[in-house]
Amino acid sequence: MAAVLSSGCRTWVRSSIHDVLLHRPRSGARCTGGNVLWVKAFHLVFMVTWFAGLFYLPRLFVYHAMAEDALSRERFKVMERKLYYGIMAPGALLTILFGAWLWLGYGRTGAWLHAKLVLVAILVAYHLWCGKLMGDFRRDRNTHSHVWYRWFNEFPVVILLLSVILAVVKPF
Repeated sequence: MAAVLSSGCRTWVRSSIHDVLLHRPRSGARCTGGNVLWVKAFHLVFMVTWFAGLFYLPRLFVYHAMAEDALSRERFKVMERKLYYGIMAPGALLTILFGAWLWLGYGRTGAWLHAKLVLVAILVAYHLWCGKLMGDFRRDRNTHSHVWYRWFNEFPVVILLLSVILAVVKPF
């Protein structure tokens, strides 16, 4: 990725990270030109990755809750773990990283952004709740029915819809 960023932008990234770690105010230098498009593109790619996992993991929970044989339950445990740690967690981390880069590096502001940040916090909580439920399955302590998981699976759809509306329409 460094090859697509200008030298000035790479310097800004290094200095911004240094300033954030030392709690210093930003110098005011920002990435310019097409660099913001690359950051947006990566933000969107990782957001899609994260949401793919957020849509699929609860669906796996539905099937896991319905599984009656030990072999199927063990297979679901492996699938859930790989999805959570191999796709969802990196997707979440990189979505938030590139989103923060857009926010802090390009000075995005507005009430719509505050509302979107609240939705991101809710989504992170949902992600962590999925991890807790996965742990319950791993320890064979699931207490929810497949019907409950079907409803649980719909929540990220609402968050996605609201987030896209806020980011695109910027209603306030």
